[in-house]
Parts: sequence; C-alpha cells; structure tokens
Amino acid sequence: MGVEVGGLLGLIWLIIIIWAILKVAKSGAGTLSKVLWILILLLFPVVGLIIWFFLGPKG
Repeated sequence: MGVEVGGLLGLIWLIIIIWAILKVAKSGAGTLSKVLWILILLLFPVVGLIIWFFLGPKG
C-alpha cells in the first residue's frame, strides 16, 4: 500500500508543479522573470512552490 500512496502523492505533486509553471508562463511578467521562476520551480520543487505562492508573479 505504501507504493500506491507514494505514487499518488507524487502524481498530485507533479500536477501542482505543472499548474504553477503554466500560471507563470501565462503571467504578465517579463521573459527573464518567467524563466527564473520556472527554473526555481523545477530545481527546488517544494521550496520553490512555497516561495512562488507568496512572491511569484500575480495575474
């Protein structure tokens, strides 16, 4: 049962990260800001998502 739960949580986390990346890509921020936010989200998924939630581009 541990593998199924871990796999499901991993899938949910992947969906959240993809959603955040799409929100960054569609935002009105500059190209450099978008690239930096996407790199942060990809390289530091947990911390990057928390930082993006509070400080990321809005809109």
